[in-house]
Amino acid sequence: MNTILVSGFEAFLTHQKNPTEALVQKLDGTEMDGTLIKGIVLPVSFARAAELLIEHATAIRPNAIVMLGLGAGRKQVTPERIAINVMDGPPDNEGAVMTDQPIKQDGPAAYFSTLPIRKIVNELNRHGCPATISNTAGTYVCNDLMYRVLDHLQTATVPAGFIHVPYTDDMVGVEEVSLPGDTVEKGIGQALRVVASTL
Repeated sequence: MNTILVSGFEAFLTHQKNPTEALVQKLDGTEMDGTLIKGIVLPVSFARAAELLIEHATAIRPNAIVMLGLGAGRKQVTPERIAINVMDGPPDNEGAVMTDQPIKQDGPAAYFSTLPIRKIVNELNRHGCPATISNTAGTYVCNDLMYRVLDHLQTATVPAGFIHVPYTDDMVGVEEVSLPGDTVEKGIGQALRVVASTL
């Protein structure tokens, strides 16, 4: 049986919760179209997030890796096209502050997602979940994770990439954009089915 490893993140900065944490916990151990889904919740840590995911992937040897994170302020589910070799942003959950730092000294400027992101977006929109390709994963821990995992997998045939999800309705104030939690859940489920169909 094929396995997809799905990662999410804990809450961070001013966010009281992270929808990807509960989503990954719910997905862990489920079966989808004959594919086993394994989930892991990662710390929002430049030092440890990618290390833990790579360790987990080495142990279970998945056929694909789908990383999830909160894209606050976004209105759609957004598969990321690219991760860039930069760390920059507010403190992570361990207090580390990165400013204009390369993720990998002398590493490539960027890595492209190896997930079928166009097909994912088309399928999500077809099933009623707003989605679009994003051309920036930012420069915080989400981008760092995507870059490091793709760097680790560059000689492997394991497709991998990152998908940002918006706030869910239960997280937001009056002026913030969000999607219903069940819409996000169904959308990520559909994205995983698309990935599973390519394995």
